[in-house]
Amino acid sequence: MAHQRQNRALIIVNSIFYGKENHLENRQGAEREANKLFIALSNCNYAVQLHHNLTVTEIVTLYEKECQENHGDYFVSIISSHGDEGIIYDCEGQPVQLTQIYQALSPQRCHNLAGKPKIFFIQACRGEEIDPGVETDGAAPQINCFSHYSAIPEDTAVMFACSPGYASFINRWESMFLKVLLRFLEGEERHLELTSFVTRINFEVAYNCQARGRYGGGKEMPCFVTKMVRGMCPFSQRRQALGHSRVL
Repeated sequence: MAHQRQNRALIIVNSIFYGKENHLENRQGAEREANKLFIALSNCNYAVQLHHNLTVTEIVTLYEKECQENHGDYFVSIISSHGDEGIIYDCEGQPVQLTQIYQALSPQRCHNLAGKPKIFFIQACRGEEIDPGVETDGAAPQINCFSHYSAIPEDTAVMFACSPGYASFINRWESMFLKVLLRFLEGEERHLELTSFVTRINFEVAYNCQARGRYGGGKEMPCFVTKMVRGMCPFSQRRQALGHSRVL
C-alpha cells in the first residue's frame, strides 16, 4: 500500500520585537496561543512547523522551502504578528509584503503545491482604526487592498483577523481571531466545509468578541478572500477518510 502524504502546516509567530528604531510592542499572548494551535493542527492530521520571532529573509525562506516538500492534500499557514494593510512586520520591525508570501507558493514557483488548496490565517492589524462594531455616519477607512488581493494565486484562500484599515486585538493570553479559530479546530466545527467554517468564525468574532482595557468596546470583523473553485473540508479527518473527495 502506498504511503499517504501528510498535510503540512506552517505557523509563524512574532511576539518579541528587537531593534532600537522600531516601536512595536511585544505581544505577550502570541506564543502561548501558537503552541495551542500547533497541537490543534497536529490533531487534524497536519505535520506542523512552528517558528518564533523571524526576520524578513527567514520568513520568505521558510515558504520557499515548502516548495521542496512532499505535500498531502492541503497546506495551511497561520501568521501572527504586528501588521498593516498588505504587510506583516518581522521581529526587527521590518515589513514583509504578503504578496511575497503568496507568490512563493504560486503554481509557477511551487510545483509540489500546484492544484492543492493553500489556506492562510493572518492575525495582524491592517491599519490603526478601531472598529466600534456599530453603524456610524463616519466613512470607512480608504484603503487600497486590491493590489495584494489580486496577487493571491489560484487555489489559495486568505482569512484576515480584521477588515482593511482596522486594528486587531490581542491580550496577554490570546487574540480574538485565533482564539475562535483554535476553538473551532478543537470542536465539531472542524468537520465543516471551508466556507461554512470561516463564516462561523466571522459570526463568532464579530458578535461575541470585544476588546477590553485600553481599547474597551473595540470589535473585529474578519475578512475572507478566496480563489478556490471547489469546496473542501481541510480539517476533518472524518471527511478526508471518505476517499479524500472535495465538496463541490
